[in-house]
Amino acid sequence: MELADILRQQEKAGLEQYGLNLSQRKVWRAITACRTAALGGHIERCDQCRMTRHIYHSCRNRHCPKCQSRTKDQWLAARQRECLNVPYTHLVFTIPHALNGLAASHFRLITDILFSASAETLLAFAANPRWLGGVPAITLVLHTWTQTLQRHLHIHALMPNGALDEDGQWKQSRRGFLFPVKALSKVFREKFIDALKLARIDGRISKERMDDTASKQLLLELRQHDWVVYAKAPLGGPQQVLDYLSRYTHRVGISNERLLSFHDGQVRFKVRDNAHAGKKRIEQLSTNEFTRRFLQHVLPTGFKRIRHYGVLANCHKREKLAQCRLALQMPQPQPAIIESVQAFMLRVNQIDVLCCPHCGHGTMQVIDIIVAVKNRPVLTTGPPP
Repeated sequence: MELADILRQQEKAGLEQYGLNLSQRKVWRAITACRTAALGGHIERCDQCRMTRHIYHSCRNRHCPKCQSRTKDQWLAARQRECLNVPYTHLVFTIPHALNGLAASHFRLITDILFSASAETLLAFAANPRWLGGVPAITLVLHTWTQTLQRHLHIHALMPNGALDEDGQWKQSRRGFLFPVKALSKVFREKFIDALKLARIDGRISKERMDDTASKQLLLELRQHDWVVYAKAPLGGPQQVLDYLSRYTHRVGISNERLLSFHDGQVRFKVRDNAHAGKKRIEQLSTNEFTRRFLQHVLPTGFKRIRHYGVLANCHKREKLAQCRLALQMPQPQPAIIESVQAFMLRVNQIDVLCCPHCGHGTMQVIDIIVAVKNRPVLTTGPPP
């Protein structure tokens, strides 16, 4: 039971009903073609028992639930060389659901404001001598969904409990405390609302989309809403930080493991109910509604959902990180090592992909290439006829 199965079934009924944009069409094609003959691959044969198998290429699309493990591992390996040997804190910046309608029509604008308001808030508090008095290292990750695939825009922020000051010294925060969350919430709200007002003044939000009355009503709702910045207790050292961050960086709207059944036009999947202490329950949606909800979380082409600020900003990351390591008396990171697929699978899943799964002794060898076929209907993940 996979997401691809649901999309293939819907493909037969026609895609016109969803009014797909270009990005959504690309994601649909990628997921349904992933690890099938449509993308090509190769045929392997065991040199001992002569058993053959077909290996198909992955789509490597960031929305595909089958293609994130390798990408996530490579990304985390790069981030490991940037981690500092200090405690870290995880924060979550969430905007009210009153903005969902505007986010649907102006996704890039609203998410850019969300990123900038979150980063500017953390940078401002870190620069204040009352708290740190320096420049922090900030990583922000955008999520757009709830467990039931409803729209829920929020930012996961991860930053060390300290900052680099003007003299190149590391300013550590007080033990068990970074910033006051109530003050963070107020500053975050005002920065977001100010940026939203500016966007309407300079025409990025047209008056046809939001007239004066609608604008005043939205601003009133936003100010009445209790904006909350959630902060978890400080995390451990670099390895714990990376393990924790990996849960958020390359997550997709729904994984195949959460899907339970697809029958009679109904999709059933597992949901974590945060209103009841995170207990599991089963959600059931019509196929059309499930597909619609999933598609609304497809990101535009070229959109960056992971962004870095402060010490980690690309314009001076190498220089600033070197200063942080010097101040913290940390050794320089080891050079990056490109890991083979075989080594990755052996380390992560304890599977030797070159060992014959049938006899357990032979080695699988490539004997033929499967050429990708463009515009070919994807109906099977088994050997081609």
